[in-house]
Amino acid sequence: MADSLSDTLKKLKITAVDRTEDSLEGCLDCLLQALAQNNTETSEKIQASGILQLFASLLTPQSSCKAKVANIIAEVAKNEFMRIPCVDAGLISPLVQLLNSKDQEVLLQTGRALGNICYDSQSSKEQFASTNIAEELVKLFKKQIEHDKREMIFEVLAPLAENDAIKLQLVEAGLVECLLEIVQQKVDSDKEDDITELKTGSDLMVLLLLGDESMQKLFEGGKGSVFQRVLSWIPSNNHQLQLAGALAIANFARNDGNCIHMVDNGIVEKLMDLLDRHVEDGNVTVQHAALSALRNLAIPVINKAKMLSAGVTEAVLKFLKSEMPPVQFKLLGTLRMLIDAQAEAAEQLGKNVKLVERLVEWCEAKDHAGVMGESNRLLSALIRHSKSKDVIKTIVQSGGIKHLVTMATSEHVIMQNEALVALALIAALELGTAEKDLESAKLVQILHRLLTDERSAPEIKYNSMVLICALMGSESLHKEVQDLAFLDVVSKLRSHENKSVAQQASLTEQRLTVES
Repeated sequence: MADSLSDTLKKLKITAVDRTEDSLEGCLDCLLQALAQNNTETSEKIQASGILQLFASLLTPQSSCKAKVANIIAEVAKNEFMRIPCVDAGLISPLVQLLNSKDQEVLLQTGRALGNICYDSQSSKEQFASTNIAEELVKLFKKQIEHDKREMIFEVLAPLAENDAIKLQLVEAGLVECLLEIVQQKVDSDKEDDITELKTGSDLMVLLLLGDESMQKLFEGGKGSVFQRVLSWIPSNNHQLQLAGALAIANFARNDGNCIHMVDNGIVEKLMDLLDRHVEDGNVTVQHAALSALRNLAIPVINKAKMLSAGVTEAVLKFLKSEMPPVQFKLLGTLRMLIDAQAEAAEQLGKNVKLVERLVEWCEAKDHAGVMGESNRLLSALIRHSKSKDVIKTIVQSGGIKHLVTMATSEHVIMQNEALVALALIAALELGTAEKDLESAKLVQILHRLLTDERSAPEIKYNSMVLICALMGSESLHKEVQDLAFLDVVSKLRSHENKSVAQQASLTEQRLTVES
């Protein structure tokens, strides 16, 4: 087998140049047979033989064996190591040209070849961006009526559309209009093919919105017909369209300007209605998408109060009972965005015992780091933004203190900081209530560790010292501070390169000296 393969490759080199049709066909058949038996090994030999470079000349519209050559390329490009060599051999451009062929077999094999070359490969996608593939594919797509053909083009489009430059080219070539038309035609059909096409089309639409430029082009200041059409998907009765509509809004909501415009134009009510329809049936993907959109919309400061008064917190809290981590994660993120610097809302949520108890439960969700992290951050945010004694009492009673102390040891500086600031507020406002929990969570030992650790960020050292001063009001915690000889650690920090740290170290040292 191996000998005949190398013979075939030698023979192919000669016949490819002088174009003796019959022996050429025979050689290509042998290659396809060898690939069917052992794809990887045959592909390695094909690469080593340098035959790939010759394939470009066999892919011309006049060539009688173009379908077979495209088939061979599709087969070898199943191997990751062959994708860049196919690009380097200059095969992309001739393959793209073949998409204009009327011959079904040629189209099928060309589509497979292009799809496999650009599957999962960043560098080959960049090569594609410099060809006119986007334009050719969209032109071809517009001509196609048959489901199978359209699916094949979709299969090439989807991986290509992951590249931002190509996203923009596809938008400019008019792909979006085609996709919207498909959605309109297929939305009420219950035929298997139509349902597939509706899903592929609306998914691809969402993918195009992941590029900043293509997304902004389609938003057109909120006046764009595409944006308007996508809005109409949200109240539809089709779950796939509701999902795509909500995901599209989440993608449009990637900058403040768009978010503010959408909130002013009533998108929040549409999303809340959508969530309402899925409280009972638990369609997780739609819940997750609608919550993602709300979370993004809540980022600009000006939107927070508007969304709070529209009743977003109530709508979101209906999902507290969800057992699905992706939904829990987005629910937490949305609430955290909404209460940022909104004291009244933070206080209201922080006194909601059901919510706080669920947060404490999720702070222990070891299998879901994302949910665990977000729960901790929301607990801390409730205290930091409300600065309310009642909120602190609720969190103490629900057993939340130990989680905030653990959060101070997080590997993420931002989370450590949020925890320390919340703990300092607890110590300043309700030290008596929290004293026992702070002791049993070993807070003083943890602060000692944070201050002695070379790797602690300056703001962590600063906030740890602020917290130490706040703990002096408790007799038992004060004693722990004395026993651990904090004075030595703190006096060393007086010469810290960071001015704020050095200053706080002097203040803390004075406080510790006076209190000793």
